[in-house]
Amino acid sequence: MINSSIFLMLREFDILQSLSQKELETLTKSATLKRIEKNRNIYEPGDESLYVYLVQKGSIKLGINASCGKILIKDIVYENSLFGENVFVDDKTRKEFAKTMTDTSVIKIPIDVFRTMVEENGAFANDIMGVVLQRLQLLEERMQSFVFKKAKKRIVDFILKTGQLRGIKIGMEEILINHGMSHKEIAYLTDTSRQTVARVLGELKREDLIHFSARKPNKILIRNMMNLA
Repeated sequence: MINSSIFLMLREFDILQSLSQKELETLTKSATLKRIEKNRNIYEPGDESLYVYLVQKGSIKLGINASCGKILIKDIVYENSLFGENVFVDDKTRKEFAKTMTDTSVIKIPIDVFRTMVEENGAFANDIMGVVLQRLQLLEERMQSFVFKKAKKRIVDFILKTGQLRGIKIGMEEILINHGMSHKEIAYLTDTSRQTVARVLGELKREDLIHFSARKPNKILIRNMMNLA
């Protein structure tokens, strides 16, 4: 007997579209839905790699704790996305952390079940490899951005990318984003400092390229994407 609600959720994930009905049913039998409050760790470095996760609702940051004591945010994962997918290596423990940015619901799939699907379905394996390569490409772009772009441009790129991925259109030209991050977290993601993030956001607001209120700084209204770019 499968959980019909989880089955229907899994059927909506883009990354699972290459799976057959039978394979989806197999995933459903082993999958569990877990709701996690904001600012809670899903896993930490050193934890055993037991599950692959699908984000049903909410947002999650993936990062590593550098030896210098700083935190590097590697990626932000939103609804309809996969994380913890590194099934191609023999390492049994996590090297990164995954922490919720909002109240979040994830579907947990045992990593051995997931690996079997990858091994037996070539199209699915290609899709998962695409996710892995995309994450590597994002890290490469981050390094290039750090070398060749100034801090203000990196912060503007963060706002633009969030607008493209998560923006809600308001009127003809304005885009509303709710990034759910503190200035410190944006600094980790853009390789800048908290003070620089606050200064640049203030400058962009004075230039009327964006707008935000002191009460809800996580919400940014982009006046016009092209002008901001």
